[in-house]
Amino acid sequence: MKHLLLQYMTRLTSLSKVEQQAILDEILVGEYSKGTTLLKQGEVPGNCYFVLKGCVRQHAVDVTGRDITSNFYTEEQAISIFNAHKPDKSSEYTLTCLEDCVLVVGRLDTEKEMYGKYTQLETMTRRMIEENFGQVQEEFAAFIASSPEDRLKTLLHKRPGLIERVPQHQLASYLGMTPESLSRIKKRIHRGPAAPGL
Repeated sequence: MKHLLLQYMTRLTSLSKVEQQAILDEILVGEYSKGTTLLKQGEVPGNCYFVLKGCVRQHAVDVTGRDITSNFYTEEQAISIFNAHKPDKSSEYTLTCLEDCVLVVGRLDTEKEMYGKYTQLETMTRRMIEENFGQVQEEFAAFIASSPEDRLKTLLHKRPGLIERVPQHQLASYLGMTPESLSRIKKRIHRGPAAPGL
């Protein structure tokens, strides 16, 4: 599984093979069962993650008590918690494994030490975050401007496998609609456009 991380190091850094292997030897890879909670809303995060295999759901309970899904992380996606601006450093989200997962685990308390030893690792991490952040910004702008049906079509185009991997009520929450609306839209898309005059 570490070969995926090696691909990132090759693409985003000029680290030597020896340096790459040294980093791979130090990095922790963890296996987590379906249903495992990696982080609870309100906790101070101690780790960041990179998904080698599986699906992790990011969700939070709002003031009305609704459990709202804000993201799904799948293979080759980094899970970073940006909470440094908060006085108590607590997470606004819960992270839950929706499938059996294999994750690269980065300890936040040893992050600076790793970056000190391998300066290009920090550059690689920053580039990965920039790529991910740019994608999130683009998706959020499109989400706000699009209809529920367009949101589903975009998801089917960009992440076609996701719809089969996550429960429908969580997918509906992520797309900002009810499960019933999602079901109707899926049927409508599956049928395709009606013939002229019908």
